[in-house]
Amino acid sequence: MLAGVATALLISACSSSPEQESTTAPESMSLSGAIVDQRWNLLLIGTDERVSLPDTPFFKIERDGSVSGSDGCNRFTGSVELGENQRIEFSQLASTRMACPNMEDAKRVTDMLDTAYRYLIDHDRLVFFGPDSRVLGGWREAN
Repeated sequence: MLAGVATALLISACSSSPEQESTTAPESMSLSGAIVDQRWNLLLIGTDERVSLPDTPFFKIERDGSVSGSDGCNRFTGSVELGENQRIEFSQLASTRMACPNMEDAKRVTDMLDTAYRYLIDHDRLVFFGPDSRVLGGWREAN
């Protein structure tokens, strides 16, 4: 009898049709808000530390969810997701690999983006916070 039940289960499992994959394309993403379509120049790392780099680090988030900018030495691109309660997540960041005099500071800029969890905008300032609510750094709206 046990063999009969096992056979019945096996047959029913084999006869079930696999789930169909969705053939509909996802809706095109369109981001909006004060953080989007604005160039942001680095102001501070952490709460008070300035960096010395050949160029001013910056980034810009596009409506399609892409992000591009510079860590002060290398150009980077990637994607970003914005969520409820000022949630932010940068992903798939890729950059050029030019050597610069102060690579440690450039890495700290991209590490800030990689670690950003939430953001706050106050007038022309943008502050990133980590998952532990620690201030990662600040940016200023470029004119």
